[in-house]
Amino acid sequence: MMRDKLEQLAQKLEGTLYTDDTMRTLYATDASAYREMPLAVAIPQHIDDLKTLIRFARENKTSLIPRTAGTSLAGQVVGNGIITDVSRNFTKILELNKEEGWVRVQPGVIRDELNMFLKPHGFYFGPETSTANRAMIGGMVGNNSCGSNSVVYGSTREHLLEVKALLSNGEEVVFGSMDAETFHQKCEGPDTLETAIYKQIRTSLSNHTFQDEIRREFPKKSIPRRNTGYAVDMLLDTNPFTAGTEDFNFCKLIAGSEGTLAFLTEIKLHIDPLPPKETGLLCIHFNTIDESLRANILVMKYKPSASELIDHYILECTKDNIEQRKNRFFVQGDPGAILVVEFCRNTREEITEITGKLEATLRAAGLGYHFPLLFGEDTKKIWGLRKAGLGLLSNLPGDEKAVPVIEDTAVAVEDLPDFIRDFNDILHQYNLHAVHYAHAGSGEIHLRPIINLKTEEGNHLFRKIAEEIATLVKKYHGSLSGEHGDGRLRGEFIKQMVGSKNYELLRQIKYTWDPENIFNPHKIVDTPSMNSMLRYEPGQKAPDIKTIFHFPDQTMLQHAEQCNGSGDCRKTQLSGGTMCPSYMATRNEKDTTRARANILREFLTHSTKENRFDHKEIYEVLDLCLACKGCKSECPSNVDMAKLKMEFLQHYYDANGVPLRARMIGNYSKLSALAAIAPGMYNAVINNSFTGGIIRKFSGFAAKRSLPGLHTTTLRKWYKEKWPLEKQGAAAGQRKVYLFCDEFTNYNDTPIGIKTVALLHRLGYDVQMIEHPESARAYMSKGLLRQAREYAEKNVRIFSDVINENVPLLGIEPSAILSFRDEYPDLVREELRATAKTLAKHVFLVDEFLAAEAEKGHISADQFTDTPQHIKLHGHCQQKALSSALHSKKMLSLPKNYTVEVIPSGCCGMAGSFGYETEHYDLSMQIGEMVLFPAVRNAAAGTLIAAPGTSCRHQVKDGTGVKALHPVEILYNSLK
Repeated sequence: MMRDKLEQLAQKLEGTLYTDDTMRTLYATDASAYREMPLAVAIPQHIDDLKTLIRFARENKTSLIPRTAGTSLAGQVVGNGIITDVSRNFTKILELNKEEGWVRVQPGVIRDELNMFLKPHGFYFGPETSTANRAMIGGMVGNNSCGSNSVVYGSTREHLLEVKALLSNGEEVVFGSMDAETFHQKCEGPDTLETAIYKQIRTSLSNHTFQDEIRREFPKKSIPRRNTGYAVDMLLDTNPFTAGTEDFNFCKLIAGSEGTLAFLTEIKLHIDPLPPKETGLLCIHFNTIDESLRANILVMKYKPSASELIDHYILECTKDNIEQRKNRFFVQGDPGAILVVEFCRNTREEITEITGKLEATLRAAGLGYHFPLLFGEDTKKIWGLRKAGLGLLSNLPGDEKAVPVIEDTAVAVEDLPDFIRDFNDILHQYNLHAVHYAHAGSGEIHLRPIINLKTEEGNHLFRKIAEEIATLVKKYHGSLSGEHGDGRLRGEFIKQMVGSKNYELLRQIKYTWDPENIFNPHKIVDTPSMNSMLRYEPGQKAPDIKTIFHFPDQTMLQHAEQCNGSGDCRKTQLSGGTMCPSYMATRNEKDTTRARANILREFLTHSTKENRFDHKEIYEVLDLCLACKGCKSECPSNVDMAKLKMEFLQHYYDANGVPLRARMIGNYSKLSALAAIAPGMYNAVINNSFTGGIIRKFSGFAAKRSLPGLHTTTLRKWYKEKWPLEKQGAAAGQRKVYLFCDEFTNYNDTPIGIKTVALLHRLGYDVQMIEHPESARAYMSKGLLRQAREYAEKNVRIFSDVINENVPLLGIEPSAILSFRDEYPDLVREELRATAKTLAKHVFLVDEFLAAEAEKGHISADQFTDTPQHIKLHGHCQQKALSSALHSKKMLSLPKNYTVEVIPSGCCGMAGSFGYETEHYDLSMQIGEMVLFPAVRNAAAGTLIAAPGTSCRHQVKDGTGVKALHPVEILYNSLK
């Protein structure tokens, strides 16, 4: 019956309604510990769609759960109604008023992208969450979000001027500031739901008993972060209820209401002038957390713009994260805690002066042992490390995780040291310890005890700790939620936090606004038990899944479970980085790394099949993963989706057979060897429109895609037959290096291989190239892991005998040579694993090697031309994930007048065979058009385009008609 009604609803919407199990599963979780299957998922196109959904929910006794980025930490966007995702279509910046200092937006506008829009106009929206590059304004209003700079800019509530909204009966309303006379007129208006809402709040807040209860029971006013229940304490402090205060505005109540009162369609925000141009971070090292919190009280007297805590657990996690390891450069020793204290001023001299005074104060008090002061690009690295804290906590191998349960408590800053001591005393009673990080400057430390929620004991602890800490927070007159909201996690403790009478007032507000309970029910009031509907069922059995890849210290399922839903994979190309190219192009939740981890977790946990991978649903969600490896470095949880996809495909093929195209691509090297017998004939066939068209159709390759041609000879043949004759000068005394002859350079890009050998020789290196098998990159990319393993093990055995710290192995094609560092150590069998890991330490991209040699002084600018040349560089995805495009930049900058500009592109869109495949071609080109293609087309005349990856160069040629060069070619051509 309901299915029929949903089908009828879908016909009435101009947007999309999903009722399939896959999409419902992907929206069953957020970034919290909760999971509940929704009835459906709606992607509304416009306001009329929202009205239709509201009417449907009311008539069919179901609910709507508003959702933007889905990064909430307390289960706010989890529910059994219709998830209503406005992140795709409600994304417009509608109006900017520079004279009055406000901007009007739709709820799906991303916070960082709003500031990108505002910056040229000299304005800035202050509240900054750690998720700011994907968090949307609607969600920030719902949670009353703030962030590290809240000591200056406050929370979203302080900036919320006006909203347009739909009430639970479909009425369109505007809530904004009004004087007492206008407020009373609203209360005496026509018989509408809007009038009833105003009447109810006037009656309640005019009641002296309620006034006394609110002032006695709600958190201290000195705590800036107060998100407990509905903000009636702040409404009480407005005119007409309290004399001499600001005008009444329901926006104070709506901020932090978690979508339970109305559905917002437009949001008007106060904006500030841009902050001072200079920012400095004083990164104060302490031996203990207690020492840092006592120091924080003194820090706040100097009025910094932020004071953020990072504890030793997070600092330890950064050691194992590829991206964050680079951001540890300022850490001295192993501190128990670091306070990152930010000052913004007009000059660096002003910052140096005030931080000098602060350091002197702390040293006089015996607090802190190291005080590095950082400016410029270094500050971005520090904030990157701090913001990665949430995701890094998911890196703990195994089932024990740092769980969000009491992570959002806020107390007065002066109470913080005593509160944290009491907090840790409680945890010690249960043999637990917590991770401490975040907003020391505003009295809120994110505290996460490490618990295994898959056990009965862990589930019990989850609840017991919540109860104990709620009592402790009440003792300090604090707020159980400072910025993450109540949701499913804290809702049932609100009565304890604000008292029974105030809780009933909150219920009156909810059911006056929403009599049918259709807006995000069971959040804030009437919330079910906080340890029910969890992502993990207590006592659930862990399936025994045999895998080809080794997953260090964990199982494949546990690796997928590292994804905590923080949604870093939802950032767009405007924020930079590689992850996740398919989402950047489609803006579909289904195409995020998070969705792929969710679908794997669901089926690997709950499947009843002997082969748990044998599900078409998994295949469909993983299909648009380009295996770019962006998530391996950029996801703070280090979820390696490319590795998970490869493993999945092998087992899926075991059940369903290997498709012809996958088999052809996997055997790329063998087929190329056959074609190389007559390369001219092969090239003529693929370039002929008729025969080439037949090949594309037969192979499943896109008709519009050019196919890679073969060179007239192979690199191996040239090296064996021609190189001995061409090289000049004795090699004696030169440093020996081995060159890995990958299958792509060998057959397709032979001239690049030739120039690599010649360049290395000219620079003084003895280049050896021995017999070895292919890299197996093509096999791995199609999930043919058993075949790939055989080649990987052969390569490890061959090169481990000749490669060491003095004799490196170099490679040209990033995807091939970096296999030694990435996949091989986990792909080979156990007896070879240690050997593979040792070998990996001495394997380098030729770009890396030459950049390092230049830094050592072994290569100098004098060996190259001094003719000016500008170069635009596009880094290869795996290079960026496992190494750095900066090595190519450094190498290309060796000629003294060469300037190198790194294109801020993510994945080019080709991704090996992905962009060749018929069904993926359009998406491939769409990804290229986001950043890369325009950057190439807009390059000034004479600019060279550099790209280390063979697929990248092919994509640039197909997308722009420009021939990109390997960096080695450019450097070789620059030799004197």
